[in-house]
Amino acid sequence: MKVCLVAGSGSLPEVFKRSAEKLGDEVFIVGVKGITNIEAHSYLPLGKVGSLVKLLEKKGINKIVLLGKFEHKLLFSHLLMLDSLALKILRRAKDKRVQSIVKALIEELEEQGFEFIDPRPYLQEILASSGLMNNVELSQEALEDGYFGFRIAKEIASLDVGQTVVVKQKAVVSVEAMEGTQETIHRAGKIAGKGCRVIKVARKNQDFRIDVPTVGLDTLEAIRSLKADALFLEAGKVYMVDKEKLLKFGDKYKISIVGLPF
Repeated sequence: MKVCLVAGSGSLPEVFKRSAEKLGDEVFIVGVKGITNIEAHSYLPLGKVGSLVKLLEKKGINKIVLLGKFEHKLLFSHLLMLDSLALKILRRAKDKRVQSIVKALIEELEEQGFEFIDPRPYLQEILASSGLMNNVELSQEALEDGYFGFRIAKEIASLDVGQTVVVKQKAVVSVEAMEGTQETIHRAGKIAGKGCRVIKVARKNQDFRIDVPTVGLDTLEAIRSLKADALFLEAGKVYMVDKEKLLKFGDKYKISIVGLPF
């Protein structure tokens, strides 16, 4: 199968590429100038959806995977760069939340004969598992904070505000919005200092073709700088890029890494 990987920033696109090629699929990578940090076959400026369509039609590819980080705030700083198809998609979206915009993109391109595929079959090994995943003992207080934050994070994620919350002693310290996970964690450090717990979840009805929650070493670095002692991830629904490295990093810096529900 030939598939186009539209790659954002981060390591997740590379993980998908390796897995897909191992399974015998041919991966054609389209990068976004200034965003994508893996080697791509072709690069397009942000907002040039019409150019993407023409490129894939020329290559005879109709299956698309969208992976990696595309910061929401970039949309508002690049409005003047959007081509006519991108503007049509933006008008089609019911609002300007990430999920709404990407759904509008999928609907528009599927009407033109393209198919967006679920990448989970290629990424099963890096999904968070249930329970304690590394070797750092979890305190009862931390577990209670985890479940407290988990319920709140699920509601916030379902509103498509963000997928991460930081809590301390059953109080919400910071909530992710357009700034991204790392900035949310850094803000919590400024507000509440050490002893926080970080929780990241998927939406209640997560479409795994759209903005799937992901953590990587940059997330753990932010948690270490915060001096938080636990990271909680929704089991089976959050990708852990470089999973083994993440778990070893958690061991080294005494950060419990836990899949919920436990």
